[in-house]
Amino acid sequence: MSIFLTAAVSYLLGSIPFGLILIRIFRGQDVRKTGSGNIGATNVARSSPVLGVVTLVLDALKGLAAVALTRAFFPGDNRLAGLAALCAIMGHMFPIWLKFNGGKGVATALGSFALIAPKPLLISVGIFIAAVLAFRRVSLGSIVAIALFPLFVWLLHDYADLPVMLLWMAIASVLIIARHHQNIRRLLAGTEPRFQWRRG
Repeated sequence: MSIFLTAAVSYLLGSIPFGLILIRIFRGQDVRKTGSGNIGATNVARSSPVLGVVTLVLDALKGLAAVALTRAFFPGDNRLAGLAALCAIMGHMFPIWLKFNGGKGVATALGSFALIAPKPLLISVGIFIAAVLAFRRVSLGSIVAIALFPLFVWLLHDYADLPVMLLWMAIASVLIIARHHQNIRRLLAGTEPRFQWRRG
């Protein structure tokens, strides 16, 4: 029962499409019909940097909320906390409200893992920032950072006695990278656009 409840609540939290809602309310547009067509913060920021930041924060908070609620109701069960993180990320990627076509899960993963593995996450965020500053491609920074995250968890011996946590993180990492498949193709072809902020 606890597993089902954790998975369902976390998925529903993760499935809230904040980027789509914000652009529709404040711009009267469908963010899926602009830029990359993604509902995440990066594409939202192409229409409005301010709304992009708000989307990033809200998408991260829904992941953090999923883990925090799970820990509140099932204290001490790190397996469920890891499951909550994974389900929140999957909710963002595959929201039932949008015919299972959602975002790429990076911001939601950021919030989800902030409570679970803060040190490895900080290292990954540092790598993300360095990659974006060096190459001005958010997708590249995201892919590299999320790919290395489970490795940092393992190297720092977080949850060494709980391999299922590493499994949840590895699955999340693979899913996020898979959602970047179009970006990967463009990066390999040299056609991935550099990220630029627009005013407004």
